[in-house]
Amino acid sequence: MNRLFGAKSSAPKPTLNSAISNVDARIESIDVKLASINAELTSYQTKLSKMRDGPGKTAIKQKALKVLQRRKMYEAQRDQLQQQSWNMEQAGMMQDNLKNVMTTVDAMKSTNKALKQQYGKINIDKIERMQDEMADLMDIGNDIQESISRSYDIPEDVDEAELDAELEALGEELEYENLGTESTPSFMVDEVPQFIDEPPVTDGKVKEAAG
Repeated sequence: MNRLFGAKSSAPKPTLNSAISNVDARIESIDVKLASINAELTSYQTKLSKMRDGPGKTAIKQKALKVLQRRKMYEAQRDQLQQQSWNMEQAGMMQDNLKNVMTTVDAMKSTNKALKQQYGKINIDKIERMQDEMADLMDIGNDIQESISRSYDIPEDVDEAELDAELEALGEELEYENLGTESTPSFMVDEVPQFIDEPPVTDGKVKEAAG
């Protein structure tokens, strides 16, 4: 059976990159042949420019035409191979893009699944109740702060006249402190008796007054 149909090949299948490499290698081989053909055509052209018309020149022209036909054949083959290589490169780029898209889609699916699991564990009602409790605790804290910062022994109602008098007295005390201890505040003027010292009298003036 194997002799008739052959055994199944166990060799690995060629990849797209290997196929592109093979085609590029063939293109390089054709380029080498074209370079040789161009050199041959150049030598024929040099000979023909130096020869006169005749059978010899005609024979060289025939050879040059055959070489030119060969060059056109190789150029057409090279163009086909270059197009094949380009098509395979485009297919490879599309394949890479598709792999990237599939990777992105798989990552999005995994992320979506993880988010559903995480959000599924969150109870919105519990969060709302916790927010309400936090608001109540903040109100209680504010009430406590107001309570412990309350002032003591300070009358709520103060007479404006009394306040003006107190402020005036404080101002006079400050002036007294600035002038020194010899100055007497205005509010103590009536309480302190005023003494007027008489100028001293000399002995001569006393005697004249006595005479």
